[in-house]
Amino acid sequence: MAGEVAALLASPVWRGSGVEEGDGAPVLLIPGFLAGDESLFMMSRWLRRIGYRTYGSGIRSNIGCSEKAIGELEEKVIELSDRHGRPVSVIGHSRGGMFGRVLAVRHPDRVDRVITLGSPLVASMEDIHGLVRFQIRSVQRAQRLGARSLIAGGCEESWNAYRFGLEPIGCCTDFWTDMDDRLPTRVGFASLYSRSDGVIHWRACLDPQARHVEVASSHCGMGVNRDVYERVAELMTGRIVASVRPLRAA
Repeated sequence: MAGEVAALLASPVWRGSGVEEGDGAPVLLIPGFLAGDESLFMMSRWLRRIGYRTYGSGIRSNIGCSEKAIGELEEKVIELSDRHGRPVSVIGHSRGGMFGRVLAVRHPDRVDRVITLGSPLVASMEDIHGLVRFQIRSVQRAQRLGARSLIAGGCEESWNAYRFGLEPIGCCTDFWTDMDDRLPTRVGFASLYSRSDGVIHWRACLDPQARHVEVASSHCGMGVNRDVYERVAELMTGRIVASVRPLRAA
């Protein structure tokens, strides 16, 4: 990740050279699991440099219940779109990209496009690195011991019930249903993935509705990677058209 930061700062794209200037559109950035808005500080600064208005999610550490977190983000998207008189673009890293997809399903008139960075959009727990699975279990244990508003066993129960077609249970049934719902064609949707991710299996990022964009990046480096910035600059201009095609062998 340190090498990715160094490469970005030394590149023309960090200075805004060779990228199309933005039109002042509002952009909401949502961090990944265990991270807060500061993890996307460099991307926010760069987007402002090239002509966008960026806003943080208000998340300090992304370990909360999915349904509760998405409710707070819905309020933010509505407020920003009202303030600017136009739909909001959403860029989400990892778990933040999952939130972005649900926001677009629930508020297609408020969300212009969603760009996900290494997000497990069609994942099972087996697609996630064992250390991250351990961290999720640790957060669940803390919730059971009395820490409020964290990812709970009910969040995972909701997902398992939906995944296996069982009776809906748990707190996040609506969230997981919307994760699998279709997006209106007017909402742009692109998923950036990396075969060298190291945390999320790259195939778990390939939502059938998204335009699939391969980058050379680590998982944690998605927010500071030159290749990612170049692709984001391209995807922020013009209409995103899905380019679903047969996948190469892993």
